[in-house]
Amino acid sequence: MTRDPGMPHRKPLGRSPKPRKDGTRPQPAGSHAIPVSSVSQSRAQAKGADLPARSRPVPPPPPKPNQQPSHRSVNRSGSDEPVLDTSKTPRPPRRWLGWLYSWKFWLLATGFGCVGTGALALALLLQLPGLPNCPAIFWPLASASLRFECARLAASKQTSNDLLEAIALIDSLPPDHPLRDEADRLVELWSLEVLKLAEADFNAGKLNEAIAAARRLSPKVSGYKLVEERVQRWQTIWSKAETIYRKAEESLRDLDWRQAFSYAVRLLDIDNNFWQTTKYNELTGKINGSRDDGNTLGKAQRLADQGGLTNLLEAIKLAQSINPNSYVHQAAQKAIGEFGQKMLDLAQVMLDRRDLQGALNVLNKIPDIANLNEHVKDLTVLANAQSQVWLNTVPDLEEAIAQAQRIRPDRPLYRRAQQLIVRWQLEIEAIAQLEKARIISQPGTISDLSAAIAEASTISRSNPRWNEVQKQIQSWTAQIQTIEDRPILDQAEQIAAQGDPTSLQAAVAQANQITQGRALYKEAQGKARTWTGQIQQIQDQPYLDRAREFASAGDLTAAIRTAEQIGAGRSLYADAQVDVKQWRSQLRNQELQAQAQQNLQTARQLANSGSPDGLANAIRTADQVPADSALRSEADHAITEWSTQLLQVARSQAVYDLPGAIAIAQKIPSRSGIYAEAQQEIQAWKRAIGQ
Repeated sequence: MTRDPGMPHRKPLGRSPKPRKDGTRPQPAGSHAIPVSSVSQSRAQAKGADLPARSRPVPPPPPKPNQQPSHRSVNRSGSDEPVLDTSKTPRPPRRWLGWLYSWKFWLLATGFGCVGTGALALALLLQLPGLPNCPAIFWPLASASLRFECARLAASKQTSNDLLEAIALIDSLPPDHPLRDEADRLVELWSLEVLKLAEADFNAGKLNEAIAAARRLSPKVSGYKLVEERVQRWQTIWSKAETIYRKAEESLRDLDWRQAFSYAVRLLDIDNNFWQTTKYNELTGKINGSRDDGNTLGKAQRLADQGGLTNLLEAIKLAQSINPNSYVHQAAQKAIGEFGQKMLDLAQVMLDRRDLQGALNVLNKIPDIANLNEHVKDLTVLANAQSQVWLNTVPDLEEAIAQAQRIRPDRPLYRRAQQLIVRWQLEIEAIAQLEKARIISQPGTISDLSAAIAEASTISRSNPRWNEVQKQIQSWTAQIQTIEDRPILDQAEQIAAQGDPTSLQAAVAQANQITQGRALYKEAQGKARTWTGQIQQIQDQPYLDRAREFASAGDLTAAIRTAEQIGAGRSLYADAQVDVKQWRSQLRNQELQAQAQQNLQTARQLANSGSPDGLANAIRTADQVPADSALRSEADHAITEWSTQLLQVARSQAVYDLPGAIAIAQKIPSRSGIYAEAQQEIQAWKRAIGQ
């Protein structure tokens, strides 16, 4: 209610204290005592504020400004009216109460009220109606309208599961329900939407989700007959695409990039966006990556084929760099094993060359990834054993056998170790027998050497030391043959010492008694060739001397004919051919000189006519003299002289016949000394006639 501004201000009271037995309530400290009747009167006035003006009680007039409020004291006789304490003056009214009567306050209040009212109205207009809490509904007791509302909410999400859920909600209505026709219409509509979404899932690569969604449709809908047809089509397309993809992967594993790419291109013909785009891009990416890895592996294989420790290590490093997820990885791992095996073979080659340190260096650098650690360990043992064999003594061979026997049957090189053990045991036997044969051969007589050969021949040809035994036998055989054939060759030398053709021929016959394959055969044949050369020289020297005499006399033809009587293969044949070549050169020069003299003489006769044609023919004839001829300088001088005469004739004719003069001047050859001058005249004459 409205407060009287003339009344003193009081603080709001808290919870009212309980009334006393006498009907009064205890007052808070510092407050004035107010009669209960006054409080009741105030409440009545508050209630009366809502009454019409006529029925409202008339309030007492306010006290005057300087008038003290009247008060009554409390009746001690038990009166129920409390007494007001008027010992203190009333408080003045607070300042903010003055704003209640200000026009500014009411203007602001009115403005805020209008704005608040408009905002409240707008909020009420925009407020959506409340949606049902579909997940919490107990559907057996739900109404049809609620089912339709929740079904439409689910269908609006446009997912297969939500559409199927929407179909299930309304499809459960009985056939005689008033909304059954609407339900059937929506079921048909949403079923087609499910099929569309399933088709989209299929094109997005979600085959199982598409099939599951399609097969959840009700058999009652008209679109259900399309379900199995579409499912079968989807499965056929998917199976075809998977087959193509699998074959492409097989081609990648076979490192056939071209075939793999041809399969990838076939994915573009698959009637499915997922296989045409995602899987095609995935496959082409794999092909490109595999091709790069294949090039890396090819480079590694080429390095390995070049051989050498450095190339093999680089090849392994390249093969090891291929990604484990690559289709080439399996081939790379196989290649690494092959490269490691080549390193083992290289180590064995070094062992065969008796390079123990080189072999061990190669073995130590075979990487663990080659999976040849056990082979490396065994070959290291065998390498040390083989180095003992190189000392070529029985104790060393026995030590090598002891080391090889350390390789157990379960080791990878056990078989090779056993083969070496058998080999070295045979070598021990051969060394023992060969040593015995050497002792027998020491006296050096034919019988001792023959006995040594017989002893050594008991060693089997299959023995690893057979080549060494064979060389020793050949050495002893050569000693025997030398002892037997040396007297024959010595006698031949004595016969040849006489130096006459008959003695030399007898010496050759004596040396030829030593047959091919004997120890002194090459020596005997060398001496026989020397003696035969001496015989031929004695026989052919007169022919060469006579030929030289003919040449000195100037008869080169007779000299050549006489020297050619020394046939090929004779001892003086080379000397005779040198002289013949020189004489033929001299003879050719003489012939050329004669021909040049003849050409120059003929040219002079032609030039004597003085005519342009005669001079031109003379120049051409003189120009046939060879450049290396002694008459060439004389021919060049004559050509220049006749060219000068031609130019004079041309100048004379130029007075009346410029074309004729040009034709004459053009006959001057380029080798002539006045050729440049003639060309200048020709150009001037051509300009004169406008050419």
